[in-house]
Parts: sequence; structure tokens; C-alpha cells
Amino acid sequence: MACMTRYVALLRGVNVGAHRRIAMADLRSLLTGLGYTGVATHLQSGNAVLEAGGAGPDAVAAAIRGAVLDGLGHDVPVVVRTARRWRAAVAANPLEVPDPSRFLVLFSSQAWDTEALGAVDLSAYPHERLAFTATEVYTGHRDGVRFAALPDAVAGCTTGAVTARNWRTVVRLLEMVER
Repeated sequence: MACMTRYVALLRGVNVGAHRRIAMADLRSLLTGLGYTGVATHLQSGNAVLEAGGAGPDAVAAAIRGAVLDGLGHDVPVVVRTARRWRAAVAANPLEVPDPSRFLVLFSSQAWDTEALGAVDLSAYPHERLAFTATEVYTGHRDGVRFAALPDAVAGCTTGAVTARNWRTVVRLLEMVER
């Protein structure tokens, strides 16, 4: 029996407005059809936890993206993290989180350019905070994420697809992947 690895999969930009609508039941069915086990989704924004054997995060992301395109007709970037890396991202958060709904973690499918992140002029974003590690970016938004400009600015600091989740969702996905 192959060793199974737990993953968190984040689909970028699904169920935002009227575009790229994907029912989570359809996503669970699609992931199960790919041979993944322990599939569970959270909210309606393309968050899934699953187990896969013999595949790394990039292969899982590519398989999910291809299946969503073929099966549901949407070309959706997918960012995948192992349970271990997800746990490390939560533990590495260097910022205080006074309101989880006003705090985002940005995940990229490629490495972040930490030099470019360090050069972001934070004075242009007086109501926002930024911290980062080599693998994730953390942003706080006093006025709420609806008015946040910093995530768009830092998204240019990677060549990969970027997707963000609020802290409440990040912590909930950690609970789910740890089961």
C-alpha cells in the first residue's frame, strides 16, 4: 500500500461573483474520481483537503486543474500544500491577528521573491501590515480585506498563481488536514 500524504488544495477565484461557479459537491466528486481519498471541502471558495499517494504537491495541483477544466469547464489555478507545510505556515505567522476576517495569508504556486517583497513601500499602505517568510505572505487590513490594496501589490512578487485565504479559513483548514 502506497504511503498517503495529506494535502490542502486551494482553487483560485471560484464562486466569486457569477464567474467560475463550482459546487463543492461537484468538486468533492471530481477529487474522489481522481483517486484521492479523505476528500472534504470547506466553504464555497474552493478549499479542499485530501489524501494522495505517490504524488507531490505540484502533480496534485496539475491533476486538479486539468480535471476541473475537463470536467467542469473552468481553467482554475490551483495551489497545493502538504499538511506539514500548511502547519508550518500557520506556525510561522509573525503578525498579531486581532480580527481573523481582516487578515490574509497569500499562497503562491511558485517561490516568492523575498527581495522584492522586502522592497514593497509600506508607506503607500498605511492601514495594512505585511510580513513574509520564504513560502507565504501575511497581510493585515485595518479597514477590511474588501479595501485591501497590498495583496495585489505583493502578488507581483512571484511568477506563480497567487490565492489568499483569511486567517479563520487557514486555521479551519489546518484543523481539517490534521484529522
